[in-house]
Amino acid sequence: MEELVVLVTPEDQVLGQMEKMKAHETGLLHRAFSVFLFNENGEMLLQKRAAKKYHSPDQWTNAVCSHPKVNETYLEAANRRLNEELGISTVLNEKFNFIYKAEVGQNLWEHELDHVFVGKFEGDFNLNEDEVSEVRYISMNDLEIEMTEKPEHFTEWFKIILKEYKEHL
Repeated sequence: MEELVVLVTPEDQVLGQMEKMKAHETGLLHRAFSVFLFNENGEMLLQKRAAKKYHSPDQWTNAVCSHPKVNETYLEAANRRLNEELGISTVLNEKFNFIYKAEVGQNLWEHELDHVFVGKFEGDFNLNEDEVSEVRYISMNDLEIEMTEKPEHFTEWFKIILKEYKEHL
């Protein structure tokens, strides 16, 4: 079954739908969301994308990021993907949204109206191995050091979203 994304204007007015791969090939603006999760110590959860992902495999990124389905709210989609990828649920709060465009390799683009959610989680994960190979918590200071020393280990969109996150919060 092909996965569709919702094409939008910069004001989030729906223009239609497109198969996800085609949207990433053409770089058309579509809806997306990103979730940042933290533990009690203020450390951020990172997930390592599965090796078989069609782009950005084996790279570290934020807890969850994906696309809402048609007629699904951003929050509903974020909660759905938390369960599908990490096997968890938690309370999420939307903090901001913004538009970005990033080349992710193989002539593919992420051009997204991204709604960013934040939550806390302490507990066990039930990882979907098709999506995530591992998870870890990291302090913001250690994350900045690691991203400076080894930027190739992180997804392009995470670098952009993290910068936006720091500016908004």
